[in-house]
Amino acid sequence: MVQNSCARTGIQNQRAKRTAAKRRILATGQAVFASYDTAMSTSETEFDVILSGGGLVGLTTALALDSAGLRVCVVDALPFETQLANEFDGRSSAIAFANMRMLCALGVAKRLGEHKGPINQILVSDGRPHDGLRQGGPGPFLLHFDADEFSGKDAGEPLGWMVENRHMRMALLGEARSRKDITLIAPVRAEHFDFKGSKAKITLSDGRILQAPLIVGAEGRNSPARKAAGIRSHGWGYNQWGVVATVAHEQPHNGIAHEYFLPHGPFAILPLPGNRSSLVWTETPAAAKYLKSAPDDFFQAELERRFGSFLGALTPEGPRWAYPLTLMVVEKYIAPRLVLVGDAAHGMHPIAGQGFNAGIRDAAALADVMAQTVRAGLDIADPLALERYEQWRRFDNTALLAATEGFVRLFSNDLAPIRLLRGLGMAAVDKIGPARRFFAREAGGGVGALPNLLQGELP
Repeated sequence: MVQNSCARTGIQNQRAKRTAAKRRILATGQAVFASYDTAMSTSETEFDVILSGGGLVGLTTALALDSAGLRVCVVDALPFETQLANEFDGRSSAIAFANMRMLCALGVAKRLGEHKGPINQILVSDGRPHDGLRQGGPGPFLLHFDADEFSGKDAGEPLGWMVENRHMRMALLGEARSRKDITLIAPVRAEHFDFKGSKAKITLSDGRILQAPLIVGAEGRNSPARKAAGIRSHGWGYNQWGVVATVAHEQPHNGIAHEYFLPHGPFAILPLPGNRSSLVWTETPAAAKYLKSAPDDFFQAELERRFGSFLGALTPEGPRWAYPLTLMVVEKYIAPRLVLVGDAAHGMHPIAGQGFNAGIRDAAALADVMAQTVRAGLDIADPLALERYEQWRRFDNTALLAATEGFVRLFSNDLAPIRLLRGLGMAAVDKIGPARRFFAREAGGGVGALPNLLQGELP
């Protein structure tokens, strides 16, 4: 399905142009790394949409809006080349199958090439069974999801795909640079936002002023655009940190992802291309900080104790990272001439691997809404259009936030009776095929009213 979608939706040949007379700002689509670009020497430059933030969600949104025929500018405070370095971010992302359809339609999946690996099965279990005699490895009560159970239009697709974030950035950036209607400006800070009047304006740290009918805040949880619009956020921490590392193992993983639950939180083993896996290892803040910089022999011993021996000998690769795990919600996704996407609008625990996936779905929904708004001849920032986007995405994201919050509270609990009950509960659900398949499709983004891009089609 994904391969057929790629062939069917060659985006360069099918893009719908909103107007044939659009002024081209950059002929090559190359990123800007100096304090200003000589091709943009005027003090005020106009676009259809300005994206504040050029991370994973920001670049994905830029490509989605470009596919809707909009002229897009992306502004980021960091040089894009810095974000491609191995040391920048050791995390990996599990991309849901419906979201990979979108990346395929946008030309990104082809650029990922061999750097994406399929998730064919997911095994969820308690990593420390109720008898307390074993630690590490999957437990006896399993909740099992298998791509082979999919039927109909989803048949033949994996449950998802694993991609290291640095390779995803490279693919997104390469595709964005190839688009003549996407302008990339970095490194430069957005220092002031003005949402009044018929055009929103961003004043950059080099003195330039950019303007557009709509600004999209994609800068993450500390979004300056959100703060400038006066949108309040609320959240809390879990007293947990995630330790992220990559490990090579002796035996092949066969595309099987494992997530099992230890006293301090989930331990996820996510299959990367080759005999390698990405780890998301939840610990208390003090333990996580120590594991990040612990001697190699100590880290190896703790890793083996938790990982288990089912994939043979383990060899950690590269640096380790540690991040605090928090939840964040915002009061609104929109304001006059502003839309929020990704972590600027919602931040969730990585227990279900839905953070970046939720941002991709934000981008897909926004592209659909913007395409319809343009075809109707309305202002891109038409309030009713922005409200439609908010209603569409708030329901899905709120459900995800509630689910991840419940999972964290249930599975970060080491009481023996609760461990036994949740193990029996997982085993019972595993016996109910329709329920198991529904949960797999829900996690894969294949349930409900899907934007065109999530079906592998253009907006």
